Amino acid sequence: MTESARQALVGLRDPSTMQWYVIPLLAFVFLTYAGEIQAARRSGRWDAVIAGATLFAADFVNETLNSWLFALSGYSALWLAPGPTGLRTMVGWNIEIMFMFAILGVIYHRTMSDDPRARILGLPDRWFWALGYSAVCVVVELWLNAGNLLIWDYRWWNRGPLSLLPIFVFGYLWFFLAAKFAIERPTLRAKVTVPVVLFGVAIALNVVGLGLLGLRY
Repeated sequence: MTESARQALVGLRDPSTMQWYVIPLLAFVFLTYAGEIQAARRSGRWDAVIAGATLFAADFVNETLNSWLFALSGYSALWLAPGPTGLRTMVGWNIEIMFMFAILGVIYHRTMSDDPRARILGLPDRWFWALGYSAVCVVVELWLNAGNLLIWDYRWWNRGPLSLLPIFVFGYLWFFLAAKFAIERPTLRAKVTVPVVLFGVAIALNVVGLGLLGLRY
């Protein structure tokens, strides 16, 4: 086990690490969704809420698989967040990251055009913003890595053009594409099904890992 992985286990899901700033951050997430729900009730369009839920659920799946890799390898996860936090929920996930991803799908939806045929620089609008936000997220990860707040122990998931590609695609891009897929479903029921399935997968993997196998990640 790497030293950074050992550090990521310190205080894992320990409520005594909680900090007061978590409360206003939680209120900001509530405020974001309250506004979107109010707007959805008036318009009948729930796409912003669905995009937010889908992107967060996709990240939940990623973080769960990341923790499974750590538990099964006994070496490390693809990414680790061992630094100070208001609450470390998984070895690569903390309360601050969770709040950010909770609203990122809403931000993505608010940025895109209402016209699904719109284009920017020759690219479909929704693809443009999915690619753009994924690139921004990778840049932020590089800053966090430089500050030792986010650690990469595997050579193929690290700095470097070829190494950053899987981070870009599997670490972020598919989140936005999942949100795009969800809101483009023809019915509200079909749209809701997408985040429900993703949450179901993540919860099932956690129930199996924590409940049946007793894995600590």
